[in-house]
Amino acid sequence: MISDKDLGTITFRRSTRTTRISVRILSNSLVVTLPPGSSETDALKFIDSVRPKLIKKQSGVNQKTVVISESNILKTCTFDVCIRKAERNNIFSSLKSGVLTIEYPQQLNPEEMQTQTYFWNSINYFLRMEAKRILPQRTRELADQYGFSFTDVKIQSSKTRWGSCNTRKNINLSFYLMLLPFHLIDYVILHELCHTREMNHSENFWHQMDLVTNGSSKKLRNEMKQYSMPK
Repeated sequence: MISDKDLGTITFRRSTRTTRISVRILSNSLVVTLPPGSSETDALKFIDSVRPKLIKKQSGVNQKTVVISESNILKTCTFDVCIRKAERNNIFSSLKSGVLTIEYPQQLNPEEMQTQTYFWNSINYFLRMEAKRILPQRTRELADQYGFSFTDVKIQSSKTRWGSCNTRKNINLSFYLMLLPFHLIDYVILHELCHTREMNHSENFWHQMDLVTNGSSKKLRNEMKQYSMPK
């Protein structure tokens, strides 16, 4: 792990599943994956060769901070979030008929970081609840439809990956998937199911993805780039 004046903390990790240096861009850091035979020096040379592009993309990530307010209504795939002031001493949340209502005391400034944290704590609670209700069942449905087998599905709070799959065919899904439209949730689940057969992103993996998305894997992958985890 090193510190970079432009890009923040750079963390290195090694993987036998990748064949080239890859960079995941976060709001104030980079995670660099090294294939066998590559060194941190090789990675730093690569970063320097594309530095302006990385800085630009990181700036775009920073602009995706989601601020919850009365005028900015957050929509998830199963409920909308409604924020409003109320004559009360604490923050109260209630999910009914597809609307998560969050009431907050009048003396609180809704744009302050601490208040935003309160809002997101409530939202995350219901995102997790809805994810546990929907995502495991949907994974089983898609696995049955396309002939996949998997061991287990776990719902996590990951803010760096929508999903993952290990060699034991255990699938992990972030509850932030519930912020995506349903067809992209299916895309992520199918992506992880394909990893139960191909633990890489080889040509054969993308062939599998095309088979289960009617040849739309590239289009869906590009559509996914419009979405990011909330900051």
